[in-house]
Amino acid sequence: MEVEVGSGSVFADLGFPDAAELDIKVRLAVEIVRLINARRLSQVAAAHLLKINQPKVSALKNYKLDGFSVERLMTFLLALGQDVEIRIRSRASLKTRGRIIVEANST
Repeated sequence: MEVEVGSGSVFADLGFPDAAELDIKVRLAVEIVRLINARRLSQVAAAHLLKINQPKVSALKNYKLDGFSVERLMTFLLALGQDVEIRIRSRASLKTRGRIIVEANST
């Protein structure tokens, strides 16, 4: 059996040209959905809180993220009472490609 080692990004491995953005969107959406579920919000209540309509909450919960920008997803996290931090720092080596990391502290 031949095994191919992945890059760490399923979207890059599948050849998506916008793999980094898709990865960020999914990680943000996972946290948004986790918060909605943890609060046991109905889709209607979540829509009211996020200031979107219920079908968009449904799309979000089903990870259909085409209509959502990274900025909008971060705004949803703010509406759900979360802080969003963006840190910029130097890479250890200029030979490696920069990366964006989304990390959620679930407490």
